[in-house]
Amino acid sequence: MDTIRVRFAPSPTGALHIGGVRTALYNYLLARKTGGAFILRIEDTDQVRYVPGAEDYIIETLRWCGLIPDEGPGFGGNYGPYRQSDRKAIYQEYAQQLLESGHAYYAFDTPEELEAARSAQDNFKYDAATRERMHNSLNKSQAEVKALLDAGVPYVIRLKVPAGEEVLIHDLIRDEVRFQTNELDDKVILKADGMPTYHLANIVDDRLMKITNVIRGEEWLSSTAHHVLLYRAFGWEAEMPRFAHLPLILKPSGKGKLSKRDGVQLGIPVFPLAWQGDTAEESFTGFREAGFLPHAMINFLAMLGWNPGSDQEIFSISELCDVFTLEK
Repeated sequence: MDTIRVRFAPSPTGALHIGGVRTALYNYLLARKTGGAFILRIEDTDQVRYVPGAEDYIIETLRWCGLIPDEGPGFGGNYGPYRQSDRKAIYQEYAQQLLESGHAYYAFDTPEELEAARSAQDNFKYDAATRERMHNSLNKSQAEVKALLDAGVPYVIRLKVPAGEEVLIHDLIRDEVRFQTNELDDKVILKADGMPTYHLANIVDDRLMKITNVIRGEEWLSSTAHHVLLYRAFGWEAEMPRFAHLPLILKPSGKGKLSKRDGVQLGIPVFPLAWQGDTAEESFTGFREAGFLPHAMINFLAMLGWNPGSDQEIFSISELCDVFTLEK
């Protein structure tokens, strides 16, 4: 069996939510239990939402919690760079591969054209049923496409999702999950600024960093169908990582995901450390500042979604590493 390699891949768009810390914890526990590697990767391809100081906050949180990465920005490793904004040329190379193999295409639609399409059709989706009438390379000659590219006309690159197929995902927590490709849109995989979207960067990085298990929140389950299609398009399906989508941490009412606003309203921390935003409304206290010890918070988080099947309620981090399983 291959050495387990897992990654925690947060986006530096603000303070790290406690749900993200739990995701990091479960990745860390699996790595430590199996003698594998726990990797930190900073997914900062969305430059619009990038928040200065957020990456430092993420790293300080992991250090305070004792979840020290084996590889990552500032931690070393042989598979870097570990910050996606430093890997732009890599993604462009792989996007080009998909264009050449016919699994992706140039889309030159302007924002106005996309808005017009949405106005003309309820629940418009850029997919197999609509893409032939849009402004893209699928309905143009090679000479026309070259002329547009040479003229510097802005474009994105979209994944060409096949029609009429089924995508089967074997999830370690949820068992079999099935998607029909007719329900999926042709996701943008490379944006007009040359940066990849989450979908392309995630797949390429997991492949190049030899990730064996992807453990993340269930909000990413719906995106996994596109990720499987990308693995197929690259010819990597046989080496695809094993997926495990974690249940969300909910509001106390049980209706919806726990948010930072819930913390303010209920007087409970929802962040590991205090965060100083631009305004008082965007500033929050943390578990550390509320007086909690890191191992107490870790013990509490471990039991939010996982249980060893015994009556034991208090664990050291080493004990958690010994008994943790995704099956539980």
